Amino acid sequence: MDSTQRYITKIARAAIRYSNVALKKSGIGSTEYECLHIIRKNEGINQERISEMLNIDKAAVTRMIHNLEKKDFVYREKDTNDKRNNKIYSTEKALTIKFEETDAESTFYEWLLEDIEPADVEIFLNVLGKLYAKSKKERVENFSNIKAWASQRK
Repeated sequence: MDSTQRYITKIARAAIRYSNVALKKSGIGSTEYECLHIIRKNEGINQERISEMLNIDKAAVTRMIHNLEKKDFVYREKDTNDKRNNKIYSTEKALTIKFEETDAESTFYEWLLEDIEPADVEIFLNVLGKLYAKSKKERVENFSNIKAWASQRK
């Protein structure tokens, strides 16, 4: 039984929805934003790798890159080592979207915590930091520990 009742997931979804509302004026959707985030973190990445990281098909990534290019968020350059591949880079405009999205998320979480006692917020943030560190470590390790843990529980 999930003792968290998936509250973290539900809160994160609400934050994403609020961010999407804030980003709507820029004409970018949530999946496009995720794609843009990957590109900003991995300048020169190719479309195949983006497809793997987003877990969506290559044709969808091609369409998304095309749309982001039309909106001036990314540009493509031919890979000098493999002319069949494009390297994807973010533009300056992509950086402004990052700050808009970050500001929207910060606003949402500040609003969410405003009625909580400071001592409780401190405890919560301490625990949340530990959860984040554990989840990030596990993601980097390709979820090997949780896979083993889950298989032992069956």
